[in-house]
Amino acid sequence: MMQQSKRILKPALNALWNLPARGAASTTGGAPAKIEKTVNTVTVLGRVGADPQLRGSLEHPVVTFSVATHTNYKYENGDWAQRTDWHRVVVFKPNLRDTVMEYLKKGQRTMVQGKITYGEITDQQGNQKTSTSIIADDVLFFRDSH
Repeated sequence: MMQQSKRILKPALNALWNLPARGAASTTGGAPAKIEKTVNTVTVLGRVGADPQLRGSLEHPVVTFSVATHTNYKYENGDWAQRTDWHRVVVFKPNLRDTVMEYLKKGQRTMVQGKITYGEITDQQGNQKTSTSIIADDVLFFRDSH
């Protein structure tokens, strides 16, 4: 069984070791020299931090909202603590964008599936800040049972 695992894993690991450094290669125009499958998927399940906002322009509208997730952990002395992470979500798909604007509200549970993207945002003072966002492919809405 161990030999079989080594035979399967070795080619995969060799392929990973031969990847270029992050951001090292970019192509413009023609096809890339080597086409390979990559995966960039993320799923978060949490609560909406604020009502979604419509941003961008008339030609390029985008809806943004935040989702809070948390992790519970226990200290050695037995005390519990909770860490909250905030995720910025952007929606470009027209139908999904309209549905999110109409139905998603602050405090509602939601599940977002999409891909992570990294970039820079210039604030009002002209300072560049790094940005991490989830580009939503799908947003699921949950109703609280009362």
